Amino acid sequence: MANNGKIIAALFLGAAAGAAFGVLFAPDKGSETRKKIAGKASELGDELSERINKGKDAISDLKERVMHKAEDIKSSIQNRAGEFSGNEESRSRAKNSSHTV
Repeated sequence: MANNGKIIAALFLGAAAGAAFGVLFAPDKGSETRKKIAGKASELGDELSERINKGKDAISDLKERVMHKAEDIKSSIQNRAGEFSGNEESRSRAKNSSHTV
């Protein structure tokens, strides 16, 4: 999973570098080049912000699923503990009743 993130980041960085080199070596005026660079930087910033928000949502969803799973496990353990406790009480009562006869 971490490798996928690294690959995506590398692709993103490569695309940004390619766009920057393309703009720098284009036969435009300096003012036009600066506008293009500013526009590309803005686009990249927006895309990065969007990806960060998606990552936060994914982490939030994962946290929610983990919390629900933990609650399920806790309930299961409590139920089994109650069954075990009930079995112990039944054995104790049966043992005590056999002694009183």
